[in-house]
Amino acid sequence: MGHFRLLVVGNGISAYGSYLNMVALNVFIYHVTGSALTAGLFMAVRLVTSVLAGFVAGRLVSTRDRKGLMVGADVTQALALLALLLAPDGARVGLLFALAVITGSCATLSQVALRSSVPEIVGAEHRARANGLLVTGRSLAMIAGFASSGLVVAQLGYSTAFALDAATFVISAGVLFLLPVRTRAAAEDAPEAGAAGAEEEKAGAASGFARMLLRTAPLLAVMIAVRAVDGLGSSSHNVALPIYSDGLDPDHPATFISQFWATWAIGNIVAQQLFGRVTKRTGRTPGERAFALGACLMSAAFIVVFAGLPTVPTLIAALVAGMADGFTEIVYVSRLQAAPDAERGRLFGLSASAENTGFGLGMIVSAALLESFSPLQVVAAFHGLAIALCAVLLAVLLGRGRTSARSQDRPGGRDDRAARDVSTAEGRNS
Repeated sequence: MGHFRLLVVGNGISAYGSYLNMVALNVFIYHVTGSALTAGLFMAVRLVTSVLAGFVAGRLVSTRDRKGLMVGADVTQALALLALLLAPDGARVGLLFALAVITGSCATLSQVALRSSVPEIVGAEHRARANGLLVTGRSLAMIAGFASSGLVVAQLGYSTAFALDAATFVISAGVLFLLPVRTRAAAEDAPEAGAAGAEEEKAGAASGFARMLLRTAPLLAVMIAVRAVDGLGSSSHNVALPIYSDGLDPDHPATFISQFWATWAIGNIVAQQLFGRVTKRTGRTPGERAFALGACLMSAAFIVVFAGLPTVPTLIAALVAGMADGFTEIVYVSRLQAAPDAERGRLFGLSASAENTGFGLGMIVSAALLESFSPLQVVAAFHGLAIALCAVLLAVLLGRGRTSARSQDRPGGRDDRAARDVSTAEGRNS
């Protein structure tokens, strides 16, 4: 895990630059053009690129060197930011949209490659702990990036912010390049991986892989669908938060936003610490049922945040939301990583596209609904949809559990006992 901790540090540094840049770029494009529409188009281009990149990234990660892809993605983003810095003022608007395409696609590619590589870097038995470290690193990066973005832009200017972001990608690429980590399955697994890859190619594009997933692993398909709907919910509270905060304190609208995200991030980190200790003590990784329960709790907590309660219970709800968010993230990623190495890249590519689609669509729809409805109504509707889908998943899981229990109660011979042994082994791996 020593090498992986260094990788987490490098990933966290680049994540800090990404969060810093997220704020700086959005403000910069509005400052340069004076058009809210142009700023919105910039965000739309980045989101659409992220959605499309998920399908391409899945295929690349399944057939190419993942470490090289991650290093290349970081270097490409650094060079794009450098080009923006050196470009004359008149060419910057066009370059900004090119940068939206590059950052959207490279960020998705890097995420898919890293998540697919974790079991090979640390070993399948340590993947949940490793995912927790990644969640913690990104949570800390988010706090630092959002907290410092205003200060960096106001005191040092946009050029410094872009240069700092480029430097974070260079550092991340350097750490990845120097670390002696293996990101693909061992050589003895290559024949099996090659056969699986050929089968995927026969399935055609991502739609073919999605149909195959529905047919062969419907529970995984439902989990990915839940994550897409979670993206809708996430977009709703992200869009509603500034409006709700302004209603609480028009003179200091940023106060509640800062309190909310800081508390949410603390909950995220606490969840990782608790999760790591529990899994280390029990030796088991929670599966689909824990994921569905955690997602329900997360969405319910986000709804409570907008219920107009006093500050203390509201922040407790934000803490619970952060803990449940971190927990479900680790469980979900660990569950997808249980798939064979040859299938993992496609799964994470499909997942990235589904999550980004949900988030992008939710940004548009929730912004429109907030013109007519309150933040609580919009957030409750979107997160309520996620709770409903999770309830369906729980019902299916409970039904399968009862069916399995009845079949185990029936007298059977060696084949029946063998089936139970396989089921037990799958439960330990899920």
